[in-house]
Amino acid sequence: MILDEIVADKRTQLIRDKKNKTLEVVRREAEEKKKEGAVADISFYDNLAKEDLSIIGEFKNASPSLGDISSQISLEERIKEYNASVEAISCLTEEAHFKGNVGYFETIRRITKLPMIRKDFMIDEYQFYEARAIQADAVLLIAAILDDVQLHDFYQLSRELQLDVLVEVHDEEELERALRVEPRIIGVNNRNLKDFTISLERTRTLSRLVPKDKVFIAESGIVSDEDVAYLGACRVDGFLIGRAFMEHENPKALSGHWKAVFEKGRARDAD
Repeated sequence: MILDEIVADKRTQLIRDKKNKTLEVVRREAEEKKKEGAVADISFYDNLAKEDLSIIGEFKNASPSLGDISSQISLEERIKEYNASVEAISCLTEEAHFKGNVGYFETIRRITKLPMIRKDFMIDEYQFYEARAIQADAVLLIAAILDDVQLHDFYQLSRELQLDVLVEVHDEEELERALRVEPRIIGVNNRNLKDFTISLERTRTLSRLVPKDKVFIAESGIVSDEDVAYLGACRVDGFLIGRAFMEHENPKALSGHWKAVFEKGRARDAD
């Protein structure tokens, strides 16, 4: 399975990373950045926990399902548009399959005050200290690759490091496990990371089971007005959008358009 391959490659990369910079050094860097406080003007959680639709705009160069992504605009232009249109930014730092790295994250961090989430396959405490060191505001925890002990321990470590956490699930069992750590933000990945099939029905099904006090994010597979309208009829607080924004020459305009489409869908559902 692709997911197993990604995790195996991540373990190999971590061995290299720890040789280049030890856990002790990364931990010291994290503590220094923690003392300095956040770069963002508002926390990741607070910027998503609002009445209107929130959008997390993503930066990524590739994915196993799409291959290389050809961006229509420069990184700097993209972040300028995100600064004016979305509530948070996601940056892929996974190298082998998404062609990301912490360097991209640090570049974006210098040109935005929006809250940023480090999106990666987080399986080792090293990565959480590194996230704090590169001034991330939040991290991703994928229930599919973590056991219950890891979910709990990594969630607690993140909060100790003043990082918000988006806990990602794919089905009812993973949602039940995730809720045990009492997360504030739940994300449903509409793409099955084991076979990469996409179904927005995952969001619709799980939306009925997510407690109303959680911020609920739909991730992946949102590429059309129809997708946005469909999710507008669900109990969704926000979207994480990658491919559609990366392939569009004007993500600011697309973000504004989809927020309007979403509100119309939600209004129809209320009627």
